[in-house]
Amino acid sequence: MTNFAEQLKHGAGQAWDSLTEGWRELGARASGALTRFWADDVKASNASGDKPDTTGAGDLGLPPNRWAFLAVDVYGAHDKLVVRIEAPGMAQEDFQIEMSAPEMLCVLGRKRYDPERANSSYALLQCAYGTFRRDIQLPVPVDVDRAKATYEAGVLRIELPRKQLAPHRRIEVRGA
Repeated sequence: MTNFAEQLKHGAGQAWDSLTEGWRELGARASGALTRFWADDVKASNASGDKPDTTGAGDLGLPPNRWAFLAVDVYGAHDKLVVRIEAPGMAQEDFQIEMSAPEMLCVLGRKRYDPERANSSYALLQCAYGTFRRDIQLPVPVDVDRAKATYEAGVLRIELPRKQLAPHRRIEVRGA
């Protein structure tokens, strides 16, 4: 094989490796952000999603988007965790936040159609609308009673103080 053919083969192999690595990383990062949306008449707790979408985007002549990305960051300092969710086009009253288990944060929401857009014809519809539920596994126990949530500029920010663990206590061993 000529030197040029070897260089071409090597370059193609590197390009293929880079492309597959990029797709693998994109898949890994996106899998957690992919969130199921239901039509407004279907509750977010219906995890099976068997009921067909009978409202929303389908009425606009386009198939409804039932999945969308809601990017979430979870980071912490020594005294609290912060959960940051990018959810543009919503209002603070569209969210319901609860702890569904000791270290599981549940964010429910409803992304509504803009009335102006609902009466328009669409050529492209990439945003998902309807009700969603996003469960986020927290790395440490938190004190829900002192939690705070704000929604500003399309970002839901939830501050969760870490639960104060009881200090270690020694137990004296005594003879019988």
